[in-house]
Amino acid sequence: MRKPPTTAGVPDELQRRLGGTDAVVIGLGSMIGAGIFAALAPAAQAAGSGLLIGLALATVVAYCNATSSARLAARYPASGGTYVYGRERLGDFWGYLAGWGFVVGKTASCAAMALTVGSYVWPGQAHAVAVGAVVALTAVNYAGVQKSAWLTRAIVAVVLAVLAAVVVAALSSGRADAARLDVGDDATLGGVLQAAGLLFFAFAGYARIATLGEEVRDPQRTIPRAIPIALGITLVVYAVVAVAVLTVLGPEELADAAAPLSDAVRGAGVDWLAPVVRVGAAVAALGSLLALILGVSRTTLAMARDHHLPHALAAVHPKFKVPHRAELLVGAVVAVLAATADLRGAIGFSSFGVLAYYAIANASAWTLTPAEGRPARIVPVLGLAGCLVLAFALPLTSVISGAAVLALGAAAYGVRRTVAARRS
Repeated sequence: MRKPPTTAGVPDELQRRLGGTDAVVIGLGSMIGAGIFAALAPAAQAAGSGLLIGLALATVVAYCNATSSARLAARYPASGGTYVYGRERLGDFWGYLAGWGFVVGKTASCAAMALTVGSYVWPGQAHAVAVGAVVALTAVNYAGVQKSAWLTRAIVAVVLAVLAAVVVAALSSGRADAARLDVGDDATLGGVLQAAGLLFFAFAGYARIATLGEEVRDPQRTIPRAIPIALGITLVVYAVVAVAVLTVLGPEELADAAAPLSDAVRGAGVDWLAPVVRVGAAVAALGSLLALILGVSRTTLAMARDHHLPHALAAVHPKFKVPHRAELLVGAVVAVLAATADLRGAIGFSSFGVLAYYAIANASAWTLTPAEGRPARIVPVLGLAGCLVLAFALPLTSVISGAAVLALGAAAYGVRRTVAARRS
């Protein structure tokens, strides 16, 4: 195996400015918001009263992925996440495929989060607001990763306060009924698996911690600690909110809800809280978008360094110490998608790409030796199997489009290698 990459003496080196708390907060900003405001309704539509079982399955897969990612990130503390791990442990092609799946899938996630902001802030002009949000957050990221971490910290605090208010309002109302949590005949195995795949969309934020590995202080200690902490907090929040919403709305009403948390507080008879929830949803989506742009730009940087993408994108700003060209390109592409794309259609497509990304992460973790910090063998096995099962349990359109995009990336890799071989 190759030795862990280092950046010592490299002119385009990023600076290690993020501590453990910053890393946890960035992970929370990625996870809390994206799924809790967007994925509950389609998951309930797929699984009905089996929604909580789907959440539990997504939790198991997310834990395995987080553990594998944490061990790999400690071994390879460089920007790029599974792109780097797959390349170092499995070979250039698998690293490239992981990076391709991440960049494409998460670019779609960025557009989805931007459109969520627009839908809550100004529904009649959702696309215009979405583009404005992308431009503003790209500018924040351009100014430096430490500023992004501080903004994410504020966003997470606001979102957690709003979610706490929703839970208290729902569970303390006279309309909450625990019987709505019972699993009925509407829950099928296929529906539960599909719900788990859709809910996984919300748990994937811990990848942002790993992709920022080159900007974290003492990454061998910080990253393995930050990932499970961020994931654990998110899981507790998601479970409590899902239970609260289900006890008020029930699975059928939740499945039809355009804004589940707003509908839940109205159903609980606390109408005055609905506008607050709308603001919280917009702030949550902004936090997710901020962290997503960070992660996609860093993977773009890593791929550009290896010439899988134009090498000009590997440049690091001399003052702000960020991959400014990569961030500007990602921001431009996301702005175009936010102006033209459909919100719900992006979730399944993104989930397929991210599950493929983590399948490669688990396969990479399997190759670690005990001396390299390998997790228990069952962890990468369950993670790999879970990722593949959930990916192909997604809606058929998501599977077809996601597989087609991965195949396109593989073909591009083959063409590039053929051209390079002929030149040599």
